[in-house]
Amino acid sequence: MALVSMTGFAEAQGAREGMRWRWEVKSVNGRGLDLRLRMPPGYDAIEPMARTLANERFRRGSLQASLTIETPESAKGLRIDPVALASAVRIAKEVAAETGLAPAHIDGLLGLKGVIVQDEVLPLDAPARAARDAGIVETLATALDALIRARAAEGTKLAALLESQISEIEWLTGEAAKLAAVQPAALRDKLTAQLKDILDGGAVPEDRLAQEVALLALRGDVREELDRLTAHVQEARSLLASKEAVGRKLDFLAQEFNREANTLCSKSSDIALTRTGLALKAVIDQFREQAQNVE
Repeated sequence: MALVSMTGFAEAQGAREGMRWRWEVKSVNGRGLDLRLRMPPGYDAIEPMARTLANERFRRGSLQASLTIETPESAKGLRIDPVALASAVRIAKEVAAETGLAPAHIDGLLGLKGVIVQDEVLPLDAPARAARDAGIVETLATALDALIRARAAEGTKLAALLESQISEIEWLTGEAAKLAAVQPAALRDKLTAQLKDILDGGAVPEDRLAQEVALLALRGDVREELDRLTAHVQEARSLLASKEAVGRKLDFLAQEFNREANTLCSKSSDIALTRTGLALKAVIDQFREQAQNVE
């Protein structure tokens, strides 16, 4: 399995006996798998089946599935709202008593807004409802399969971007190693100049100078951080080539990258090395942001 993104969109349509429906499904990143359904009233029986379909196909991501129903006029029914009709009759009697006018006829009362209500669909018996729901669930499965393909296509783009960022981290780590290698000599020159100023140009004891340089070099030794950064680069490439869902591991690895870059900056006594460390932190932040979209 190639790298899979948690971001994607898909849709699918279905029809049965004049009724048409459409599923729209979209996915964004999430810590676990979360499915949110938006359906018209009367379709609650679909929810358990929808969750089963999602659990079979996805491991992580925040999914939203919306169902839209288009019902033909022939499938809709009419009914009288008894409360609205009773109110209309009462008002008609009151008006007739107060004005002496003839009471309203039934056709006039039924023509009032809200007295006759159009139901969305005529009631279905259990077998017909089960067949309708089965068709809707089948269409949802088609939409979720399309979402899988969309997330995979997005994952291909994401993998290329992550690989580019890993290569940049690797290059910056190499640059930091070059700068760190010349730090002891730079420290020696800097310390010699400072001591000469203090001693008014007098000679600096070689053994004392060597001791101070060694102490400063030890405090600023970043070889361990550089070795860990190199190891993390190798692990990141291994995860990208993995056939498993590696989103959580990549997110954790980004935190480890950032920890080593922070330590490198704190130990640095050279402006060039500090700048390289800050550049590392910037690309690591970008890497972590993208890794959070990986399933």
